Amino acid sequence: MCDAGPMITSIHTLIYSDDAPATRAFLRDVIGWPYVEDAESEPGWLIFGTGPSEMGVHPTHSEWEGKVYDSPRHHEIALMCDDIEATRAELEAKGATFTEPVTDQGFGLVTMVEVPGTDPIMIYQPKHTVAHTRGAGRAGEGAT
Repeated sequence: MCDAGPMITSIHTLIYSDDAPATRAFLRDVIGWPYVEDAESEPGWLIFGTGPSEMGVHPTHSEWEGKVYDSPRHHEIALMCDDIEATRAELEAKGATFTEPVTDQGFGLVTMVEVPGTDPIMIYQPKHTVAHTRGAGRAGEGAT
């Protein structure tokens, strides 16, 4: 085992948008993420620093508390926050709109924010232990 640190250092997520400049402006101006502009790509091609991250793996078929859940294989982006009501109010003050009220989904309090040029994105306040506060760690290390 190499002690030089983790081989994979971060996650790069992608949003495919029908209006990439509008999506980028929303992430820059409303969400407020820091960014760099990729000088080798077209002008305005922003790459965002999204902060700490984590990844969960959900089964495509499961049963929990007597209910059956089925989902096709896919990937999903969810933005995490510490206080969903305060986050929603701050985003609404910046012009964001939401497709649904805040609901308790068991794993956390959830709402969906409209994102120009693409589908809504989930924002949630987790009820579960979060991994991103644990650091990258090494293979086999988990939350205690």
